[in-house]
Amino acid sequence: MAGMVESDKIDVGFSGKRCIHSRNCVLGDPHVFVPNAPGQWIHPEAASVEKIVAIAESCPSGAITYVRKDGGPQERPPVVNTVRLRENGPLAVHAEIVLDGETFYRATLCRCGASENKPFCDGSHNKSGFTATGEPPLKDTPALETRDGPLKVTPTKDGPLKLEGNLEIVTGTGHTVDRTQRTFLCRCGHSANKPFCDGTHKKIGFVA
Repeated sequence: MAGMVESDKIDVGFSGKRCIHSRNCVLGDPHVFVPNAPGQWIHPEAASVEKIVAIAESCPSGAITYVRKDGGPQERPPVVNTVRLRENGPLAVHAEIVLDGETFYRATLCRCGASENKPFCDGSHNKSGFTATGEPPLKDTPALETRDGPLKVTPTKDGPLKLEGNLEIVTGTGHTVDRTQRTFLCRCGHSANKPFCDGTHKKIGFVA
């Protein structure tokens, strides 16, 4: 399910393919994003533009987007590109993401290997019993000269996610694990060095 719901001051988009049901939207304002509604569940006219913008930008998967019509600023890429490690869950990316010819700013990418919507998370980690810490050991890495800019994400065939661009890998509590301009992150679910790839995908016959 995907589409754009229009109103006078702001249009709100929703991509069912990208949604991971983090519930930031329905908790943020259940009048705008109505939980369990049988029909139309997005009502942009029910809150201020600023509030809708804040809720949309808190959506980790990027499933909620917006287009302002009131002359206010549209969403911009962050000042610092980050990948946040969700405990026993996906990789939450916030950057000027370039993936499969598209550019967007927020995404949750599968790292359990079980998603049927790869490279995006579809919640399968909950059913598969995937375990991976959100607080791996920290590396002592120098600060990047530039911390933003395009981040190219390439799901390699039967292998890890290749990320190229300025990037900080961050724990669930906000500590920096690594600062890098090129890295390979596990998406088969079996690396002994998560979040990084250690080649295990070859041994287990991971296919993606």
